[in-house]
Amino acid sequence: MQRLKINQDIRPMSEFRSGVASFLKQVHDTKRPLVITQHGKGVAVLLDVNEFEVMQDKIELYEDLEKSISQLEAGSGISHDDARKQALKRINK
Repeated sequence: MQRLKINQDIRPMSEFRSGVASFLKQVHDTKRPLVITQHGKGVAVLLDVNEFEVMQDKIELYEDLEKSISQLEAGSGISHDDARKQALKRINK
């Protein structure tokens, strides 16, 4: 996901309502999120669907890594050789 450009990617709800199609195109073309404000405060973020899916994949990966680290710290990990054997066994089925 591209970095937010403050002067282009934060819009009030009134502008969003009147220009929904152009803002959807902007989000799709730039791959940057659009922050929608109401009474000067952020209330929503509009994301390109593909960027959202990439973000979800990254979150799942980070969660898996965090879980793995916790398991290793708790002493429930297995050696590299054992993990390799188990993976190869699954592949060769």
